[in-house]
Amino acid sequence: MKVVPALSFEQARDCVLAQLSRHALAPAVEQVSLVDCLGRVLGEPIAADRDYPALPRAMRDGFAVRSADVPGTLRIVGEVRAGQRLDRELAAGETVEIMTGAPAPPGADAVIMVEHAMREGDRVTLPAANSGANINPAGIEAQKGDTVIPAGRRLGYVEIAALATTGCALVPVYRRPDVAILATGDELVGVEDTPREEQIRNSNAYSLAAQVTRAGGRPLILPVARDDWESTYSLVARGLASDLLLLSGGVSAGKYDIVERVLSGFGAEFFFERVAIQPGQPLVFGRAQNRFFFGLPGNPASTMVTFELFARAAVEALSGAPFTALPLLHARLRKPFRHKSGLTRFLPASLSDCGGWIEHVPWHGSGDVAALARANAFLVASASRESWDEGEWIPVLQR
Repeated sequence: MKVVPALSFEQARDCVLAQLSRHALAPAVEQVSLVDCLGRVLGEPIAADRDYPALPRAMRDGFAVRSADVPGTLRIVGEVRAGQRLDRELAAGETVEIMTGAPAPPGADAVIMVEHAMREGDRVTLPAANSGANINPAGIEAQKGDTVIPAGRRLGYVEIAALATTGCALVPVYRRPDVAILATGDELVGVEDTPREEQIRNSNAYSLAAQVTRAGGRPLILPVARDDWESTYSLVARGLASDLLLLSGGVSAGKYDIVERVLSGFGAEFFFERVAIQPGQPLVFGRAQNRFFFGLPGNPASTMVTFELFARAAVEALSGAPFTALPLLHARLRKPFRHKSGLTRFLPASLSDCGGWIEHVPWHGSGDVAALARANAFLVASASRESWDEGEWIPVLQR
């Protein structure tokens, strides 16, 4: 097996994106109902089925006028509410009471807000108005045939409103990728089991399943692979039948860390095997049988962080979404912070809801799930810097 040198965080991230760009194919498109498309990735562009608005539309409650007639006192000849229309043209000296969203009558080129009107019976005194005031012209929002939502957009509530507006009851979306999740290790037992003191419950499979779902994939949790060739080989074969395989554990240099040797048995090409980050240095990324795989470290924090940094991009690409930058913010340190340079560190942190302050949450290594649960973000410490003072800005990875 070819030994691949450790990469920096930036090099590893670039490698993942480059390989996905080169080899990941656009998934098939399927139709789902409008109520089921939240979070899916649009497979085809959606175009406006007509002009929006279809007619000039009032933006305020008030009086529709010919701007040439004001200022002055006009005769009220009718009322137009949203969902109605006045078909006859407005004549000189006439006005129509109009409600927000209603189509402006022919001949009217402005709406004067009701707050500026003085009404007496069927007559109203109005100030001057510029042509176009408080009226949205027909087609100003979108013209028939214009792209309203481009393909590749992940659908949120705003996009769903646009789909409903254009009459798209069946939505073309990319098929979600099937992502196999394979935790390895003799020490693992089921969540429902009572572990012996030397055992731990298999939390990684479930945290990864949640992360995969959030990224747009369909998780498939496989049985735990024991630390022997036969068990690991048969389960890796099952995992490679999915669109993406995520392994947790078995990628360090220990005697029973056999994941890479097993993957080599499937003709795997390894793009990298170590990344200069903490947690998560032993991290494998490669391709076997035309399927990408990630060998993630087994400690929970390492598994979570390396998925967000690297594997999430693969799930999103395989679901048809475009590449996006990591969701990094910047916050001010509540206390001074130091670390040993050389590694980019992603450490559990508490980000305040207001003020943009952050502080490192004390932890006892990447297996400390309790500390992770007390945190709500990861502080990002650069590999090239050793210390930050109180109040300095530092990058933050949202969780």
